[in-house]
Amino acid sequence: MKSIAILGSTGSIGQQTLDVVGAFPDRFRVVALAGRDNSALLAKQVAQLQPRMVYSAKAIDIHSPAESLSMEEIAAHPDVDLVVIATSGKAGLRPTLAAIRAGKQIALANKEVLVLAGKIITSEAKQYGAQILPIDSEHSAIWQCLHGEQSQPARIILTASGGPFYGQSPEQLAKVTPKEALSHPTWKMGRKVTIDSATLMNKGLEAIEAHWLFSIPFDHIEIIIHRQSIIHSLVEFADGSTKAQLSFPDMRLPIQYALSYPERLPNAHLPHLNLTKVKALTFEPVNPGQFPCLKLALEAGKEGGTCPAVLSAADEVAVNLFLAGKARLTDIAELITQTITRHHPVVNPSLEEILAADIWARQTVEDIAKRKITC
Repeated sequence: MKSIAILGSTGSIGQQTLDVVGAFPDRFRVVALAGRDNSALLAKQVAQLQPRMVYSAKAIDIHSPAESLSMEEIAAHPDVDLVVIATSGKAGLRPTLAAIRAGKQIALANKEVLVLAGKIITSEAKQYGAQILPIDSEHSAIWQCLHGEQSQPARIILTASGGPFYGQSPEQLAKVTPKEALSHPTWKMGRKVTIDSATLMNKGLEAIEAHWLFSIPFDHIEIIIHRQSIIHSLVEFADGSTKAQLSFPDMRLPIQYALSYPERLPNAHLPHLNLTKVKALTFEPVNPGQFPCLKLALEAGKEGGTCPAVLSAADEVAVNLFLAGKARLTDIAELITQTITRHHPVVNPSLEEILAADIWARQTVEDIAKRKITC
């Protein structure tokens, strides 16, 4: 029986994690839950699962003996075997470090943790012997392809669906509404990740993650368009052979692999791939002109230091402005570009300097947006 803490249990990944856990009541036990905005759902989850520990960013009405602790305290608690970091944004950073320093297994779904502080996270994981198990479908695929290999890969290929507006002109993209952008063709994801998928910012952030998770130089990471979302990543080796991981696009599969690793458990609730129904798998190069956010992310990743933190924070605020109807989809890249241009990077930042850069970037985007709206 593995004792699991789910940080971000009310979000998309958190809820799908609970779905996986529910399929194996004899293998997994939820001992801690943490939520932020959806206090009603968190209260429902606590009532149903009766965890020993709870964190809520808002006051919740629960009838449970669960102990109220911070996310850092939950992540490092001796009763926890594995910590699922399913929070969004920088909220997952300190809990991840707490789990690392306690030597926990960490199932990581929060992109920003490695984007903001990849060097710090990976260095401390090595120092404390903590294991980071990726939940993102792309990184889970790479991890599975590398399992058992003794040699470093020659190249990693991340696949992208291209989002719902693939092939549209800038003029068409400028007219996209938030409702249209939230309709992803293949994946069920949170609001912010869905918009990042439409701009391909998501792939840029995933490239930064892959760089830190697998010690791969950016020049050895390629991104291609694969509309069917069946192949989740590919790994090429020095001899020219290539491995690919294929599955139906369902986040519960990489979640389950991280929870059950190194085992693979049968789950009747997960869809199985039927290649005769898929019929064709297609691949295309990315058109950089259509996806400026991807270029911005890759440049920030190569620059390093506080640049990825500024990129991530600026993107989050710009996406929220778009979702609130205060900016166009095409404004996201422009707001990020203007913010990065104003930034003076710190080369080897401390955690405090990274968080300070995050705060600065958020305020800068807001200021730029206000001036733009006023004009």
